[in-house]
Amino acid sequence: MRSTMIRPQYAIIFRYDVRPDTQETYFRYVVGDFTPALQEHEIYMQDAWHVAWGNYPERQLEYVTERFECIQRLLQSPEWERLEGRLKSFTTDYSMHIQRYTGAFKV
Repeated sequence: MRSTMIRPQYAIIFRYDVRPDTQETYFRYVVGDFTPALQEHEIYMQDAWHVAWGNYPERQLEYVTERFECIQRLLQSPEWERLEGRLKSFTTDYSMHIQRYTGAFKV
């Protein structure tokens, strides 16, 4: 993936557990399809966390953007239902939320 310099103002945080039977397919989807599709909307992956301890979902992906309009355009796009649906097919305990960018690990 190429590096893009932006001044993040908003973050989309995805949290979930990856179904054990989908690990490899899940990884290929996030890297090869999901993340590039968000980049087309000027939304870029900042962090990918694996949470190994505690009562939290095991994965947390954080995407950032400069403009809230980019998030709105993504969520209203015809492709969003397909993108999110495919991600959900690999996961359990899925959640997604949007917040102002703080620069810190988002709990």
